[in-house]
Amino acid sequence: MTFPRGVQAVVFDMDGLLLDTETVYQAAMIEAGQAFGVDFTAATYRSMVGKTNPECGVMLRELYGPSFPVEDYFARTWSDVEAILEAEVRLKTGVMEILDYLDALGVPRAIATSNSRQAVDRYLGRFDLVKRFHAVVANADVVRHKPHPDPYLEAARRLNVHPTLCLALEDSHPGVRAAHAAGMMTIMVPDILDPTEEIAEKCVHIAESLHVVMDLLKAAA
Repeated sequence: MTFPRGVQAVVFDMDGLLLDTETVYQAAMIEAGQAFGVDFTAATYRSMVGKTNPECGVMLRELYGPSFPVEDYFARTWSDVEAILEAEVRLKTGVMEILDYLDALGVPRAIATSNSRQAVDRYLGRFDLVKRFHAVVANADVVRHKPHPDPYLEAARRLNVHPTLCLALEDSHPGVRAAHAAGMMTIMVPDILDPTEEIAEKCVHIAESLHVVMDLLKAAA
């Protein structure tokens, strides 16, 4: 497999790609659903992957009624998430290796996430990784979020690299759509979502892990 263009920068999603957090979020939201008397399922969570909290709040009220206490639900959810992640937050396989490889090549990189900048600093900060990215685009940095291209376009702007020369790494369907819409070469590294035919068509490759992404970059060098 070869890339259609030379890769001059790499833009990473965070949750589910750099950090093994999606399963934690899912478990916490299911547990909170039980506490609030609703049947929040794994399938419901998968439909929310890659979306911002406000967008998920709209979906919750569509599912459970306009009076569903979204703010209280999220407060319970994130309290549980923080408790779990304070005890253990894990990097996904291959994170350190691909960052070391990009360092050796001098390839600039950014994060484009639907999460908050506070979450980026809190979770990646535990591994002293924030400084290894040349730019961070979080949910407050753009008006339109994934699946719109804005987070990826802003990441390319901050890196001063044309979007078509950037490689985007994503685990979610909204993220793949966003990166593809921005004109980036996109690789999906599936976490809790498998690629659909539509998603696969928007990717230059589906990779099992970041180790595989690194091997692809090495083969193209």
